[in-house]
Amino acid sequence: MSAPATTEKKFTEAFYKEMERIQGFYPNKAALLLPALHAAQAERGWISDTTMEEISAYLSVPKTRVKEVVTFYHMFHTKPVGKFNLQFCNNIACWLRGSEELIHHAEKKCGISLGETTKDGRFTISEVECLGSCGTAPVCQVNEDYHENLDAKSIDRLLEELR
Repeated sequence: MSAPATTEKKFTEAFYKEMERIQGFYPNKAALLLPALHAAQAERGWISDTTMEEISAYLSVPKTRVKEVVTFYHMFHTKPVGKFNLQFCNNIACWLRGSEELIHHAEKKCGISLGETTKDGRFTISEVECLGSCGTAPVCQVNEDYHENLDAKSIDRLLEELR
């Protein structure tokens, strides 16, 4: 299968070196799907259809399998997101402790709605299913970092720190 036509850059040499380095830990090349998706998103910021096609070809797995995995996990983005992706947990523990109000507060402070990115590309606000931190609800994951026991004032401080 030939590489798809794209305006996106090819994966970096570092991407391929990392895949080669870790391949020995997996039973076959197809089992590298999750690490390949994480590495691709780290390079490109999101997983486009073209990226899915490239990973499909590289790992020799059907594109539908790649898309199934990308759309199953909330940590993979199928459209560009801001530098800081504020992912608010919307599961029952967070919801009961005010996550919906915190989302509205963040929307007002950032001047965007849920699912949108600020014009300067700095912030995206999104909802995700359970972040697994029910004991410290409400929770917001910003990129890879958890922020717990949130209230409006802590959201204000967080946004100010990230500006």
